[in-house]
Parts: sequence; structure tokens; C-alpha cells
Amino acid sequence: MAITREEVEHVAHLARLEFSGEELERFTRELSSILDYVAKLSEVDTSGVEPTYNALRLENRFRDDEVRESFPPEEILENAPEREGTSFVVPRVIKG
Repeated sequence: MAITREEVEHVAHLARLEFSGEELERFTRELSSILDYVAKLSEVDTSGVEPTYNALRLENRFRDDEVRESFPPEEILENAPEREGTSFVVPRVIKG
């Protein structure tokens, strides 16, 4: 399945992208190659293959939400560039 230079120009126009003539030629070639590959994939008989939604078998691993002992604030603040009591001091990001 080939894509034409005019189609690439049209999509570029819709996306408000500007390309040089050389880039348009290259993208036309590359997109045609990609579409050819996708068309080839559609020829594969997958009628006996279970649909998958993820390439990896992932399972959510949740733990009970329970209160645990925390690190001591002094240990956590040891490397803080600036601190005030048991809090980090950070630069102001909201002007007001």
C-alpha cells in the first residue's frame, strides 16, 4: 500500500507541519514502507490465536494499606540542603 506525496503533504498541512521537498520524499518512502509492512501483517492467519491486550503477563500486586513505622525525620533530613524543624525548605514556586 503506497502513500502518495500529496497525501503526506495533506497530513502535514493538517498537523500544521512544514517539510522540505527532500523531507517529503523521505517521509513518503518511509510511510509507504510502514504501510506495506502493516499490510503484510494482516495476511497472517491469526484465527487460532487468543487476543492479547499486553505482551507481558502483568498482574497488579496490591498490599494491604496498613500503617507502618516510618523513617525517623532526622535520618530523612540529613541530606536536606535546607530545613526548618522537621520540614524541607524549598524555593517558593507560587508567587503571591
